[in-house]
Amino acid sequence: MFSDAQKIKSLPLVREGKVRCLYAVDDNHFLMVATDRVSAFDVILPTPIEGKGRLLTEISLFWFKKTEPIIPNHLADLALEEVLPDPDEYAWAKGRSMLVKRLTPLPVEAIVRGFIAGSGWKDYQASGAVCGVDLPAGLRLTDPLPEPLYTPSSKAAVGDHDENIDFQKTEDLLGPELAEQVKQVSLALYRFAVDYALQRGILIADTKFEFGTNEKGQLVLMDEVLTPDSSRFWPADAWVPGEVPPSFDKQFVRDYLESLSWDKKPPGPTLPAEVIEKTRQKYQDVIHRLTQ
Repeated sequence: MFSDAQKIKSLPLVREGKVRCLYAVDDNHFLMVATDRVSAFDVILPTPIEGKGRLLTEISLFWFKKTEPIIPNHLADLALEEVLPDPDEYAWAKGRSMLVKRLTPLPVEAIVRGFIAGSGWKDYQASGAVCGVDLPAGLRLTDPLPEPLYTPSSKAAVGDHDENIDFQKTEDLLGPELAEQVKQVSLALYRFAVDYALQRGILIADTKFEFGTNEKGQLVLMDEVLTPDSSRFWPADAWVPGEVPPSFDKQFVRDYLESLSWDKKPPGPTLPAEVIEKTRQKYQDVIHRLTQ
C-alpha cells in the first residue's frame, strides 16, 4: 500500500523505511530517496504529502553544507544521471535523492532538546525530569531548558517505537569514547543550528541526528539533518512561555492525529486535504526562511 520502491528497478533495493528508500549503487555507495510518505507516531499514514520528499531533501542538503566544518557527512561526489540513466527513474529521483557513502549506522538516535515540549513535557510533569535528567522545578510548557539536553534513543524497526535510553546505555552500545563523541557533536550541531535559525526568526525546540562510522572508524553525519520531520521548529515571534506556538514542522500533523480517537497503531487515518496543504506550506515557509 505504501511502497514506492518499485519506482526504481535498475538498482537493488536495500531497505524501504518509513519515508525513505535505500538502493545499492556499488560497494561504496547508496542512493537514498525521500518519498512523499508521512510517518507519525511511528506509523506510516495512507496519505502522502506531494512534494514533501523534495522539500526535505532540499533542507537536508542545505544543513549538510552548513555543518561540514563541525563534522563530515555522508554525501558522495557522484552524478545522479550516471547512476540512473533511465529517464523515468531519474525524473522521479531528481530533487528527492542523495547519493551517499556506505557507512555503518550507529544503533542510536541522538536527540537534543533546547525547550521543554512534547514527550519531554510529559516526562517533566510526571517526574520532574526529562529522560532521567533532573530539571529545576517550576518550568512551564515550551520554556527554554537551562542547557540543551542530549537524550538519545534506540532505533526501532519499521512499525515499532523508538525507546529513550540513558547515556550509560549508549556507552554500552557504542563504547565510552564514541558515545561521548556523539553527544558532544550533537550538542555542537544543535547550538550552531539554533544560533543560525534564531537570526532568521526560528526557534529549534528539539531535533534528532543520526550518525554512522566509515571504514576508518570516523564519525559521520548521515540520513537527514534538521528537517521539519526530524525537528520541532517554532516562529520566534509567536513563542510565549506556557503555550505551544504554531509549528513549521510535522507537529501540525501530530496535533491533528491527537484530536482523533486513534490508538496510534496501524493502519493510520487518512489526512484531510487542508492538513496536507497546511503542512506543505509550513515546510516551504521554514525552508524559505532558512535559505534566503
